Amino acid sequence: MRKRLAVLISGNGSNLQALLDAKFTQGEVVLVVSNKKTAYGLQRAENHGVETFIPDKENYNASLYEKLMDANLDGIVLAGYLKIIDKKLIDAFENRMINIHPSLIPSFCGKGFYGERVAQAVLDYGVRYTGATTHFVTELADEGPIIFQEVVAVNPNDTVETLSKRVLEKEHQIIVKSVEYFCNDALHVQGRHVLIGE
Repeated sequence: MRKRLAVLISGNGSNLQALLDAKFTQGEVVLVVSNKKTAYGLQRAENHGVETFIPDKENYNASLYEKLMDANLDGIVLAGYLKIIDKKLIDAFENRMINIHPSLIPSFCGKGFYGERVAQAVLDYGVRYTGATTHFVTELADEGPIIFQEVVAVNPNDTVETLSKRVLEKEHQIIVKSVEYFCNDALHVQGRHVLIGE
């Protein structure tokens, strides 16, 4: 049985596109959810014939929970989803909810670090390397067990735009890789560690 996946987005959805374009043998994206009606990622999903859903604004968490539970999902991917996940949903999908973050966690992560803010913070601090991280979602933002990380060198002449573009390329690679391993039952969580199998 192929694993049924939902992807949660808030904007352009380029990581979603990477997942939609991937040829997963053991999984498929069956639902795309956005907290924003104008998110271009919704159009990407529709272009691929994938169901889309926007939770009820007045009863957001309950609406989202009900939809995701009714979808008979095996896993959830947060791909640029800029909204805090309710504890009830996190508990229901423990070690089955993957997030992508544009830095090498634990650097430049947590509350307030998202999108181009991360790249700006990296440049302001003057670090030589940054990157992208996938991890399982827990109650604490960006603190769940790390799955994969990829390093990106910071160039002296980098801008937020040029650095973000290179990091995003790594995001596309590791989000696909993480989901592929998840669908193949090759990610095993032991405490803070994710053991990678085949």
